[in-house]
Amino acid sequence: MYSPQGILPDLAQDFGVTAGESSWAVGAATIGVALGVLPWARLSDRIGRVRAMRIAMSAAMVVGLVTPFIPHFAWFVAARFVEGLLLAGLAAIAVTAIAETVHPRALGTAVGTYIAGTTIGGLVGRILAATAAEPSDWRWGMGAVALLAAASTLVFLVRIPPTAVPPRGGLRILPATLANLRTPGVMVLVAQAFLLMGGFVASYNYLAFRLQHEPFGLSLAQASWIFLAYLAGAASSRWVWRATRRIPPTGTLLGCAAIMVAGLALTVAAWLPAVILGLVLFTGAFFAAHTVASGLIDRRAGAGRSLAPPLYNLGYYAGSSVLGWLGGVAFGAGGWWATAGFVASATLLSALIAWLYARSRGGIAAVDAR
Repeated sequence: MYSPQGILPDLAQDFGVTAGESSWAVGAATIGVALGVLPWARLSDRIGRVRAMRIAMSAAMVVGLVTPFIPHFAWFVAARFVEGLLLAGLAAIAVTAIAETVHPRALGTAVGTYIAGTTIGGLVGRILAATAAEPSDWRWGMGAVALLAAASTLVFLVRIPPTAVPPRGGLRILPATLANLRTPGVMVLVAQAFLLMGGFVASYNYLAFRLQHEPFGLSLAQASWIFLAYLAGAASSRWVWRATRRIPPTGTLLGCAAIMVAGLALTVAAWLPAVILGLVLFTGAFFAAHTVASGLIDRRAGAGRSLAPPLYNLGYYAGSSVLGWLGGVAFGAGGWWATAGFVASATLLSALIAWLYARSRGGIAAVDAR
């Protein structure tokens, strides 16, 4: 889904579009995911989690293999949107399927493992696309990722185990959605997903543009190696739930937001090691926050529980699309300083929302106490 992020400069040059416009190669897919999560969640209630995921991934594989050959930017963006609609079938269902497969006490670790897997996948897709594109063009990069994704999908189709919960006929989607919209704890997490993910995608979308100019002057392939910072996210998403045994979940979220802002501050330096360190801190803290929020969404949900994770994902991917694009507007207006300031503001707003909600529920220690 995010493989074009590492090749946006080449894609912008080939199609003759601006940096902000090129971000729709990513944004169209994430809009598709945002719009698709609720319908896929409803379908999975009717036909089963695993069957729905198999349908979604098979269709996404076909579209992904075709997309690199599309010659016009508008049609390319449309194909990416369709691909996002199909990939929503995994994003909407995976955490619920995990919850129906593992023991409740193992859920936090299991979700962390899943997020670590998506983190490593995102890392590989971005670096592979840029590395394969370096000697030729971006189409070879996306084609290489599509082939790897197709192979992974085939393994998924064969190996995915059934969940313990049979199809249940489906919730009425509107009442279930409204029930979650009326639950403040759920909506706070949806807002956090929107703000944090949006800022995160904006950062990675436009940092590659910055690193290809002075004082860094990196090539496209060299700039793509910044995505190795995702390894910090893979690690933090695995261990962060251990931290919540000593620090309340909301306290952990606030600490992660503080580390994200500190990391962003380092990325404005003109010294590459400082930029890399800042990106590692920013990335690790983001994925830790995302893991905690993903684990809390089911705990805070009431009626319509199975639609709470898809709503979280809707906020997550809508933020990726909207704020990812607005970060480009900021970049065009004031360069990386403006984008970093924009992302820091979104991060601080997410922390303020979490703190205000906790304060209204007895404080940080009490808000999510079992």
